[in-house]
Amino acid sequence: MQTEKKENTINNDDRMEKIVSLCKRRGFVFAGSEIYGGFAGTYDYGHYGVMLKDNIERAWKKSMDMHRNMSFINSSIFTASRVWEASGHVSGFSDPLVLCDECNSKNRADHLLESIGIKADEKISEIEINKLFDLHRDKIVCPNCGKKNFGKVRAKNLLATSNMGVFDTEGSDQQSYLRGETAQGIFINYKNILETGSHSIPFGIAQIGKAFRNEISPRQFLFRKREFEQMEMQYFCYPSEAMNEYENWKEERMEYYLKLGIPESKLHFKDHDNLVFYAKAATDIEYEFPFGWGEIEGIHYRSDYDLSQHQKFSGVDMTYFDEDTKERFVPHVVEVSSGLDRTLMMFLCEAYREDDIGGSGRVVLKLNNVLSPIIACISPLLKNKPILVEYAEKVFSNLKKEFGRIAWDDNGNIGKRYRRQDEIGTPFCIVIDFDTLGDPSNTGGQEKNTELKDTVTVRDRDTATQERVNVSELVEYLKNKLK
Repeated sequence: MQTEKKENTINNDDRMEKIVSLCKRRGFVFAGSEIYGGFAGTYDYGHYGVMLKDNIERAWKKSMDMHRNMSFINSSIFTASRVWEASGHVSGFSDPLVLCDECNSKNRADHLLESIGIKADEKISEIEINKLFDLHRDKIVCPNCGKKNFGKVRAKNLLATSNMGVFDTEGSDQQSYLRGETAQGIFINYKNILETGSHSIPFGIAQIGKAFRNEISPRQFLFRKREFEQMEMQYFCYPSEAMNEYENWKEERMEYYLKLGIPESKLHFKDHDNLVFYAKAATDIEYEFPFGWGEIEGIHYRSDYDLSQHQKFSGVDMTYFDEDTKERFVPHVVEVSSGLDRTLMMFLCEAYREDDIGGSGRVVLKLNNVLSPIIACISPLLKNKPILVEYAEKVFSNLKKEFGRIAWDDNGNIGKRYRRQDEIGTPFCIVIDFDTLGDPSNTGGQEKNTELKDTVTVRDRDTATQERVNVSELVEYLKNKLK
């Protein structure tokens, strides 16, 4: 059955507010510590948010596991302080803070530079960010007062600290760090993976995990948080092949987002204008959010800096011996690093729609079927008809065993159930009605329509069209739709 549908336009400011509202209303994302007034830069994921995150993780892992020379790890969140000294995070990992001398507001200098199209590497030194800021100072306007009167850029370290059970010789607490990125956990395990695995250069190590940053100004919902999850892969390769590998990973990672339904017009590469000293090349894949273009993934050619630093600070040999060429060298590294929270936010922004169906307005999340928290929702037409409920429970049980991501909804009339599932992003609603029983007269008694018996109504989320599908063919029907 075809239903007339008309999509409505939404301005970007309203769009972001509506997405945040939907996330709370339907149990995707809640403000952190909300009953105590909230805690800036933190968010809690509800039921559907967890399921969406799991599906994004699964898709990312699958994209990495397609490579035969890939290993996965899960490194510790608490790490020896020397790790962060070696990586340069203790001395050079900071938010560049600048004060407006007109209104005394504090601003991130790199954010102000981004507002005029200048991209600075996150590990740029305080001296270099001051040079860059001074070079463009005449173009930068305070977002609070509109003036151009700024002081000197100061660095504030982003590493989150902890005193967890670490003492010095006098019994005082020693400062330790929660990891600022998942990459260092990969680098310090590089030798373990090399020695215990079956890989030779080139090979990759991937992981998904929490990272923590002492953000001065967390903002834009899930885009910039103090506690977040990263999906990172470090690809160890020959120095002579690293630049070619960098270009290959750029192409592959862009294709990944296109396959998951992000239109090409909403994605682009943004090369770094000012590279950190050890980087040979760096670019970001950016998505056009309602508030503007924002990074969702970084692709970096990091040279041999990280392994060389850990070799220097730990005394452990990080070189690789090539049996064919008899060469010994420190591998070069190409990194792909994306934020899980940002990626989830991107998919929500891209999926959010408002349209009119048959004269009735609705909100719908047109998520890629692979990512949708729920594949299908099972509903008996009437919850007070045991014969319908019993049949629906059998359908639910069979599909649940096959797919897992199956929901049950018998609350309210069928129209309200459809709207609720539309907002969750459920691709298919499956309704068990009296035709399913071969009894269109609604008596719940004798069979009167053998043609429709054992068929269900399957309603498509995106088009709102409905079709009858035989119960025995439901599993194959859904599998084909999920390909």
